[in-house]
Amino acid sequence: MSDTPVVQTSPALINLAALVATVLIWGFNWPVVKIMLATNTPWSLRAAGLTGGALVLIAATRVRGVSLAVPRTNWGHVLIAAVLNVTLFNICTVFAQLSMPTSRAAILTFTMPLWTTLFAWQFLGEVIDIRRRAALLIGALGLGVLASPFWPVIEAGGVPFGLVYVLGAAVSWALGTVYLKGHPIAAAPLAVTAWQVIISAVICCGLMLLLETPRLDLSHTPQLLAFLYHIALPQGLAYILWFDLVRRIPASSAALGTLLVPVFGVVGTILLLGDWPTQLDVIGLGLIIGAVFLDQLRPSPRR
Repeated sequence: MSDTPVVQTSPALINLAALVATVLIWGFNWPVVKIMLATNTPWSLRAAGLTGGALVLIAATRVRGVSLAVPRTNWGHVLIAAVLNVTLFNICTVFAQLSMPTSRAAILTFTMPLWTTLFAWQFLGEVIDIRRRAALLIGALGLGVLASPFWPVIEAGGVPFGLVYVLGAAVSWALGTVYLKGHPIAAAPLAVTAWQVIISAVICCGLMLLLETPRLDLSHTPQLLAFLYHIALPQGLAYILWFDLVRRIPASSAALGTLLVPVFGVVGTILLLGDWPTQLDVIGLGLIIGAVFLDQLRPSPRR
């Protein structure tokens, strides 16, 4: 018999690695989308990306033996969640990147947990304690710092479209999260996600044909590699890893992990685009991450 010891990997270490991989993929997707926007129109990019992601998720459900069946009475909930969680979020984020630096767009979008807290209080009756009030105040300060370049436009009576897009993305995602919490769907989580992406792909394909002349140019190597990454990893593998994680670890731990998404987004922007964040971005990032961390790191209720 061999005396070689068997090295067993800790489940906690596996979960941590999966969480880091997920947020790393989502974080680097921000500069990847920016690369694709150099030669592709926004509606075409979203239509193609969501279609590819839908195919990957359908394949994943087949491979893993997950049923795509959804009760007929739940289809209305799936449609509303798809519009809020996926369609509006993806549309707003792609136009946000056309309106402001990628780092700032990523940071502002990930005020999502703070908006979720507000909507959960409004629609689900969840309590906002002193810790959460402090988190919301710090988050509002960070939002104000990052929104300061738009104040002259607002004061002049104009519409700061970049700010509208990023807040639209954050608010739509938060509303979708709260809506699903209040209207649970009796189906496998991966199947619900797949249907949301499928519905969003159909909507974006229709809007693409209606609003622009489709243009998807993948003849340049950077754009082709970015497109393959966008479909296979953020729209495919990351979702699969994420729903495996939320089954195995506390939701609060998973939410804390998402704090790394804007951090990796900023790092990816530096590495892939050569764009360094401004001092304003760094201050805003610190405030928003601190606020979300304070909001999510709550003491567990006593049993």
